[in-house]
Amino acid sequence: MGAGSGQPATRGGVELADIFRAYSESYRRNHPLPVSHLKVMQALERCRTAALGAHLQQCDACGFERPAYNSCRNRHCPKCQSLAKIKWLDQQKSELLPTGYFHLVFTLPHELNPLFLVNKKPLINILFQSVWQTLAQLAQSRLGGSLVALRFSCC
Repeated sequence: MGAGSGQPATRGGVELADIFRAYSESYRRNHPLPVSHLKVMQALERCRTAALGAHLQQCDACGFERPAYNSCRNRHCPKCQSLAKIKWLDQQKSELLPTGYFHLVFTLPHELNPLFLVNKKPLINILFQSVWQTLAQLAQSRLGGSLVALRFSCC
């Protein structure tokens, strides 16, 4: 069946939009969601269906025509943003040095968010300084090495 019918697309298997189209109505009835989430769900449900309109694609050789449904272009849509994501990742990879990398995430309690909003620059600089000290201590004690200092200043 495919897009717009509420049935999974047969060509590429089940997609997120298929799941949303099949189950989001009952999910929304039983789970209160913020308006922003509802808008994303609706965009993904409507993506590449008649609900967003279509244009005709025509074969240059034989003249065969078929409708091509318009995309939602929502930044959360895995179908619409896959090319943008690939381009972004390729750009990021081109800037990497030929060495191993680690991705580290340091989080703060949500209660500090209002404080950060009004004192962004000094608090982010304090955060990065404390992260630097933590990583330097870890490098020394666990790895027997040291870190190379990079300058960071927010805002």
